[in-house]
Amino acid sequence: MALTRSRAAARRRRWTAVLGATALAVAGGALAAPAGATTTSQPVEFQTRCVPPPIAGIPPITGSTTAEITVDKASPKVGETVTVTYTITKPAASNPVDLALPADIMTPSGKVVLGGAQSGAVTVNGPKKNPPVPGKGSFPAFSMTGTFTVTQAGSITLSPGDYNIHTSYLMELDTPCTVLTPPAPVSETVVASPVTSPNTRALALDTASGDPGVRVTVNGSKFTPLTEVTVVGRAGAAETADRMTVTTDSEGSFAARLKVNDVATTGIVAYEGAAWDPEKGAGPAAYKVVVPAPPNSQTITAAVTAGELSMTQAGDAVQLSSVDFGQGGAATGDLRTVTVKDFRGGPAGWSLTGKVTDFTGTGGSIGAGNLSWTPACTAKAGSPSACAAGSSGPVGSGGATLASTPNGALTGGEFTIDAGLSLDVPAFTAPGSYAGVLTLTLS
Repeated sequence: MALTRSRAAARRRRWTAVLGATALAVAGGALAAPAGATTTSQPVEFQTRCVPPPIAGIPPITGSTTAEITVDKASPKVGETVTVTYTITKPAASNPVDLALPADIMTPSGKVVLGGAQSGAVTVNGPKKNPPVPGKGSFPAFSMTGTFTVTQAGSITLSPGDYNIHTSYLMELDTPCTVLTPPAPVSETVVASPVTSPNTRALALDTASGDPGVRVTVNGSKFTPLTEVTVVGRAGAAETADRMTVTTDSEGSFAARLKVNDVATTGIVAYEGAAWDPEKGAGPAAYKVVVPAPPNSQTITAAVTAGELSMTQAGDAVQLSSVDFGQGGAATGDLRTVTVKDFRGGPAGWSLTGKVTDFTGTGGSIGAGNLSWTPACTAKAGSPSACAAGSSGPVGSGGATLASTPNGALTGGEFTIDAGLSLDVPAFTAPGSYAGVLTLTLS
């Protein structure tokens, strides 16, 4: 009986050591965190109190935790969804025993606290993925992701909140960790902008041509109610002397009788404010001044036909460079060149955006927010529009702008778009091939 009790006591001591080490692993975490999705985030340090499960027989752990929060959109619009990554980079404790902890036993979850223009908390969760932790060794970092919808315009701050680690080793256990003095310091700030209403202003003429000095009826709709509007002739991108002002009615409509004298007039526009603004105007509506031909003459007419907005790409596959297991880092490559042709000949610009799926493989997945790009755009000589490359940064599942051209009096041209690509691969991602799909949308 004495021998039996001794073996039972030894067994209990082994279980207590294992449970204690597992509970303390909570303070460290699991999978190495991906690189920050934006350049505005910063690591912050705050005091935490982690409470191991009672069965572990270990007192609460109070210490300093370092964390960082990143987002896939630094400048979202109201109504858009933002993906948040909460990364614990330096835990408050390390493995206190000689017993090594096995891989893939820890599943983290937590909260990110919103402040500023929008309050609340974002629920974040991490994968059940961690490398082995040696006895008395430091715990690796872990990361958790979640999303929130922007409801208010302005600066929204993001701070680390409480977190919990669920361990699945011999028993299912939870170890909650709380911020001692909430809220923790701000790690990331996003600036949300309000949704801009589309310009629905419209013009219609009662006739498309007339002799010099003839009055044409210009009907406008969907302008701002009870607002002064300038109605003016156009000669290409320049305004002519044929001009008048009217005031819209209570529904934003007007009817103007514009006298057109300038034979160079090719269209008519209307706008609110002191000068043409494509966001507050409509047109041009095509109009031709018919000049009587002199005797013994022939009128020769040519037409320019409007084309389409189109996009082609040099290929549909990109091979990124390899990274080493245990080291991780950036897998780099180049987007296959995209060519945009805008042959519409109107006032509207265009926008080319992209979004990417998670990178999946036999060993798991790498989040879509880990893919970043550095866009470049070149306009072909003679193109009326100037091309603006999108901002460098993460692409993510929510999408980002690759390139665009602004609205203008006359837009169009041919454009070449490229981008350097970089996929941040966590250090202990399982070896294998990982593939994601990048979808480009031209509008």
